[in-house]
Amino acid sequence: MLDFIRIACAVPAVKVADVKKNAQDICAYMEKADAQNADVVLFPELALTGYTCADLLFQDALWKAVKAGIQEIADCSEQHPRLTAVVGLPVRIGTKLYNCAAVFSGGQVTGIVPKTHLTASEKRWFASGQGMNQLYLDPDDLGLTPGEEFWTVPVDPKMLFTLGCETDMAIEICEDLMVPQPCSSELAMLGAEVILNPAASHSLVGKAAYRRNLVQNQSAACSCVYAFASAGYTESTSDLIFSGHSIMAENGHILAEQANLPATDYMLVQDFDLGRIRADRSRSQNFGNGEGFKPFRIACCEDALRSDGSLYPVRKLPFIPSTQEARKARCKEIFQMQVTGLKQRLQTIRSNAVIGISGGLDSTLALLVAVEAMRQLGRPATDVYGVTMPCFGTSDRTYNNSWELMRTLGINAKEISIKNAVTLHFQDIGHDVNVHNGTFENSQARERTQILMDYASVVGGIVVGTGDLSELALGWCTYNGDHMSMYGVNGTVPKTLIRWIIETMAEEPAFTASKAVLQDILDTPISPELLPPDAQGKISQQTEDLVGPYALHDFYLYHMLRYGFGPAKIYALACRAFAGDFTPEVIKKWLRTFCWRFFTQQFKRNCMPDGVKVGSVGLGPRGDWQMPSDAAGRIWLEEVDTLS
Repeated sequence: MLDFIRIACAVPAVKVADVKKNAQDICAYMEKADAQNADVVLFPELALTGYTCADLLFQDALWKAVKAGIQEIADCSEQHPRLTAVVGLPVRIGTKLYNCAAVFSGGQVTGIVPKTHLTASEKRWFASGQGMNQLYLDPDDLGLTPGEEFWTVPVDPKMLFTLGCETDMAIEICEDLMVPQPCSSELAMLGAEVILNPAASHSLVGKAAYRRNLVQNQSAACSCVYAFASAGYTESTSDLIFSGHSIMAENGHILAEQANLPATDYMLVQDFDLGRIRADRSRSQNFGNGEGFKPFRIACCEDALRSDGSLYPVRKLPFIPSTQEARKARCKEIFQMQVTGLKQRLQTIRSNAVIGISGGLDSTLALLVAVEAMRQLGRPATDVYGVTMPCFGTSDRTYNNSWELMRTLGINAKEISIKNAVTLHFQDIGHDVNVHNGTFENSQARERTQILMDYASVVGGIVVGTGDLSELALGWCTYNGDHMSMYGVNGTVPKTLIRWIIETMAEEPAFTASKAVLQDILDTPISPELLPPDAQGKISQQTEDLVGPYALHDFYLYHMLRYGFGPAKIYALACRAFAGDFTPEVIKKWLRTFCWRFFTQQFKRNCMPDGVKVGSVGLGPRGDWQMPSDAAGRIWLEEVDTLS
């Protein structure tokens, strides 16, 4: 259900030409991988003989030992039926020798993949598998005993091995990755979600980074899981040292790597989320068709994948990079994208900018964006008009911060109290000012929007919206109130990221004068301030008490929209990510709130104003997220209710 696969990269301390010892080591690592619930274990290129056997590969004695080793590994495979092993070994077919990867499952060799692109030295011993198509070997050609039912072993460079019900795995060997058109590119197009590469890549200065970039980029280009296991340093050192470099990546992200090189005699085990791979591929028309070529598909391990994903890294804040350096770079990049979008709009319509300033996070970021946009346009900060509009819920802290922020940024600042206007409005519609319900709150939001729209006409400006992605997902905005503007700069920025962008920009020279007030705004509780303050004049209405923690909601939003995960998987991931922060009961409660609000509030998102897209998750109705306003969330809510 969770769509995880667990892969092990095993690099035994190979002894060149000692096939018996190498086969024993391979079997020992298969046992270790099975004990750790691996679904697949990958060994290096020619792991059974050693990559550096050279002319010994022509010796009958070695081939005889290889056949015995194949049988030994097959027998071991029978003892570990839930494990699929991929082992590099030489195979004789007729008068030719091939550098191959054999796939062992359930006591059989289910398929053999020959290497296609050979290095200059390998051509002395091996033939290329180029052009080979669905050749079959009898088991005794490999030294195997077929048992009661006779079976054959397919040999093909473009095979897909099916694991469980629906996971397709493919293999390319070392150099096959290092050519202009890697084999894995076509294999991925044919439907392979997992690519395994048994390799023997020697050490050179700078080559580790080269390998790392290759694996990382190919996993991104193919939208796949890519595992690379290279021969260790116990290969012959007559001419070269071998790296023992293992790398495992998922869709452009390296999740595991043997970084201490050269290395040997170790095993890396890592979980991968096939749900992410499938989500990305479902949005593309490039995978699974292969331009009319029907792939050779072989059933391998038919048992369901057994990984529970416990080795998979789950981040609490998926929108935020995990390192400080990456976070600052991301925040600066997003800020500049926001600035560029607003700058283009202001330049196109030759307009000023009008923003309602509340002293909260969202309006603060929108104001910083507007000021920087004017600076880059060569226009004064006074072409930005800030309006603070205190009412029943405005606290002294946010009121003072609003004015201090506008003052230090040097914009045109104006205060318009809306108390009298809202009170008169309550009289018009027959609402008791002492009844603090939705009408009480929404009337204030709509009055502010009316003032901003009309004031924009006065100063020749457009209203710059401040609402963020998290609020739009929850519908935590007043329809035709703070929900509406003429251009929204924060609409694709989640709440958990906004505070980091402000913190980053507070350190920039352009905003040095505002650093102190920006820090106080960051420390202020998140609140719409639509209810009166408490007896001490402090904020009484805190958003996260009402709709739930934004850290949780952003987590739900990311996994639901980015990957299409259902409530059960999101819940399982959240329980793991927030263990120690929230109980499973709390996580379930707010997940239900998220699902209910997400479905019932689509009508607000369907009429959002223009706004720049900055990330892979967005809710803009013109290209990011298209959903009818009347769509029912019943099946999502029912799935949440079954969670325990």
